[in-house]
This record gives sequence, C-alpha cells and structure tokens, in this order.
Amino acid sequence: MLIVFVIQSQSSSFHVRQADRQRADLLKQAHSLTEVRNQLSITPTNTPALTVCFLSHSFGKNSSWIVFLEEETSVRMTKLVQVLATFDKNKEWFLGKPLHDEESTIIHHYAFAENPSIFKYPDFAAAWALSIPLVVRLANKVRDEPLKSDFTIDLKHEVALYIWDNGKGPHLTAVPELCTEPEDSPQALYCATTLGSELPMCGEAVNKEDIFVAVKTCRKFHSERVPVIKKTWEKDAIFLEYYSDHADPSIPTINLGVPNTERGHCGKTFAILQRFLSSDVPNTKWLLIVDDDTLISIPRLRVLLSCYDPSEPVCLGERYGYGLSQGGYSYITGGGGMVFSREAVVRLLNSGCKCYSNDAPDDMVLGMCLNALGLPVTHSPLFHQARPEDYARAFLAHQVPISFHKHWNIDPVAVFNKWLRDDLRAKPSDGLNRSAKTEL
Repeated sequence: MLIVFVIQSQSSSFHVRQADRQRADLLKQAHSLTEVRNQLSITPTNTPALTVCFLSHSFGKNSSWIVFLEEETSVRMTKLVQVLATFDKNKEWFLGKPLHDEESTIIHHYAFAENPSIFKYPDFAAAWALSIPLVVRLANKVRDEPLKSDFTIDLKHEVALYIWDNGKGPHLTAVPELCTEPEDSPQALYCATTLGSELPMCGEAVNKEDIFVAVKTCRKFHSERVPVIKKTWEKDAIFLEYYSDHADPSIPTINLGVPNTERGHCGKTFAILQRFLSSDVPNTKWLLIVDDDTLISIPRLRVLLSCYDPSEPVCLGERYGYGLSQGGYSYITGGGGMVFSREAVVRLLNSGCKCYSNDAPDDMVLGMCLNALGLPVTHSPLFHQARPEDYARAFLAHQVPISFHKHWNIDPVAVFNKWLRDDLRAKPSDGLNRSAKTEL
C-alpha cells in the first residue's frame, strides 16, 4: 500500500515551520514501520491544496491513497495504515469525518434547504482520503469540465459537492478512526488522527498596545450596533476608533470624509489604511479592521498573533476565493475581521492600489491588490464571516473561535458570552471550547 500525504499549508514562516515539523514526524513514523516504510510517500505543500490533476499525474500509477492533512492534524500512522487496509483500494472511496448542517446556511448557498443534514462533507482537521481510482476520474473530470463556481467560501463543502456530482460520484464514507479529539483524550485511544489545541501560542501573546482596532460603522447603526461592542469586547482594546459618516462625540466616532455606502465600503477602508500609517494614531504593529456587527475576542487574537512576524506582510483572517479556477484571487472576508501587519499596509498603499469606487467591495479589492503584489492571504478557520448557527456543530466543537459576524436573528451579547468570552475553566464541549494552548 502506497500512501501519499498532502500537507495543506500556507506560505507564511509560521505555517512553513508547522508543515516542516509535521513532515518530519510523518517521515519518522514511516521509517519505524519497517514492513511498509518503503511504501509511503509524503508530499508537503505550501499551498492550500494540490489539484487532482497534479496528484493523478504524479501518483496515479503507483499509489493507493491520497491522504490530506491540515497542519494541526496528528497522525498515528500504524493505525491509519490498518484503517485504510479495510477498504478496497481498487474502488472509488471518499473517506473522512462527516460534518452536516443543522439548517440551510448562507455559507453553503442554502444547499439542500429542505433537508440540510442529509449531505455530509469532511472535517478537514480530521484528515480525509481519496482512493487513486477516484483521483484519476476526478482529474479527467477537471480536464474535461473546468470548474464553474465563481466564489470559494467553504472548501470542504464545495469539494464534497464536486465529488458527489449530483449523485454521479460517491458520498463521503464516515471513518470513525479519523478524529478531532485532543491527542491526550481517552476518546482518542482508537483514533488514527487527532488534534492538538486549535489556538496556537508561539510565545507571549502580543501586547494590547501592539494592535490598533478600526470599527467601520455608520450613523444609522450608532444606537443599534455600537452599544453591543461596548458591552462585549471594546474594553479589551486599548487603541480603538469608530469610523462613520457622522461624527458623534458621545461614542465617539470619526468622520473620514467618505460618504456612507449601502455596500462595499472600499473608500472607507482605504481611508482607514491611510490613517493607520499617519501620525494621527499610535504607531502599532498590527491593524484590525472589523464591521460594527463583528463579535471578536481580542485576547485570543493576541495569542494567535504571537505566531506571526509583523515585519512580514501578513494579511490574516477567513479566506474566501473568487475565480480561483480561472486565475482569480483569494481575499480576507471582511465581516470576520481583517488583520494586517504594518508592513502589509505599507506595501499595499505604496503599490498605488486603490478603490475603483467608494462602494466597491473592500475585501475583494484588497484581495486583487495583494494578488497583484504577490503577497499571501493567510487563512485562519478561527475567524468566521457568519454566525455560530451557520456552521456545523462538530466543526465548532474543536475550535477556540476568534470571531463571528452578523446580529441577524440572534442575541449578539449572548453569542459573545457563550463563544468568545474567555473562561479558563471552560472545556471543549462547553460552547466556548477550550482555552488550552500549544507552545510551538
């Protein structure tokens, strides 16, 4: 049995270190399996995914399985080999830990609206696997029928839809041994894959004084949304300003001279970027831009940022994609919060990048500019463009989330208190999940 491991990583120095460490662990385990050590091939990548065409061409003739791993996925190789051996490698298999939606959700384009729980898609953190016959067929399909989707929002759901192909391809087969249990959990005894903490810590959390927070708002939401921020997370930010189309000293808000727009807000966002580099605000290493209906944990963000170098052009948040199959670009979706290092802001503005209109979509324009500059967009699944209700329960169960977005049909203060308020006594299943951290 020849297994190809694909480590789905990213190009920032932190993620490269993570992938290299995981690769070393996989190689060490492979060499200890004397009966199969010459039958295991490991392929790390610093891109989010390898195309099935490349996999089919490179490994289709002499491999049995392609196993996709996240950086934080721990593998028990002996157990994984045993599990894969129970499946006929000559048939088409799509294996993983299944997730499902409790209700139809915007992030999945309201798919299967009548019965959203019927469709299963893999939790990438638990690893997922494709048999080579399926990889070869998918490669031929991609070659003959180019992908048509404009937007990439939730890759794991979209991958499952593409493989299922309206019933022409296989459903996801649940493999109980592909787990997202903590490595030291009693429940992980029979798992082939496990997880460490989902909130990595690479040293001391960055100082509060290192982060400048910009909140985009407008006059009509001063009394509705701004009070929620003041009741929840404002106190955790030392440097914070509200930017509006109306200067209200009671909040206070700042009018940047950009008229409010019903959508897009590109003009306002670029005015914020320019202000961040000016002498009008404190000189900080990081800029966080949020909407006025973003719920965020500043303490957890400070922990996460300990893993990134502000001297690098870091652009961090929940990554979406536009036209990726036709040479498009990735972007940080604005509602979950966009984090920029000072270096990234300097390069963006020095490039001459600008909005084509004040109401252009700011996050997408920034994505186009970053793509043109060759600067990476760094994804963290801990940022969320939507509400907790819009994500699979099992997906959130192993997270320590950093943000959610939207007040629609929820009590935003209650959501913040359940999911984002720090409680060191909380356990992973408590909604908040856990505050345990991994030293890297």
